[in-house]
Amino acid sequence: MAKNTETRPTISTIATGAELRRWYWLKTELAAEAKRVGVKCTGAKFTLLERLCHFLDTGEPKWPGDVRTKSTSTFDWHSSKLTNNTVITDSYKNTQNVRRFFKANLDPKFKFNIAFMEWIKANVGKTLGEAGAYWQKQQGSAVQTKIKPHNQFNQYTRDFLDDNPTLGMTEVRQIWALKKARPTKTGRHVYERSDLKLRDKK
Repeated sequence: MAKNTETRPTISTIATGAELRRWYWLKTELAAEAKRVGVKCTGAKFTLLERLCHFLDTGEPKWPGDVRTKSTSTFDWHSSKLTNNTVITDSYKNTQNVRRFFKANLDPKFKFNIAFMEWIKANVGKTLGEAGAYWQKQQGSAVQTKIKPHNQFNQYTRDFLDDNPTLGMTEVRQIWALKKARPTKTGRHVYERSDLKLRDKK
């Protein structure tokens, strides 16, 4: 088997956003490079990646994605009285006030979960009654927690083990190490059944 001869370059030598995206980087590597070149170095991993790509391609240290629109609503989610008809605003927050409302109106065992919080965030303009209906629907089905896009290893692990139930974390880590060392068009590494053959190409 022919070995993969292309090796990951040093991050400081990369000159284009397209090349930076081809490789797997740790968040700490991206943050350090952002700090070195004078780009904002806080935030999520793929936010750092996009800032650096924008800088490499334009020379501009400010990434347009960092410009945020201010909330237009002044509704106080901490203390305002809540009902099923309360409209979810762009200033919504998962406060204790909201938690108490759902505990009283849905279930004393109510807890926020990732899918529910993401539903609320994506459904500004709907009501708390509709949010409650979504939560109740969740409870009646086996909802698998959605993995955030930046958690590539977690997603890879889930997909790998789903497809290879007789294997375990030892194999996951071994093959993931080989997988992430290879370039991709987007810098994202997703599980493929052919990944099992990577051990033969070392």
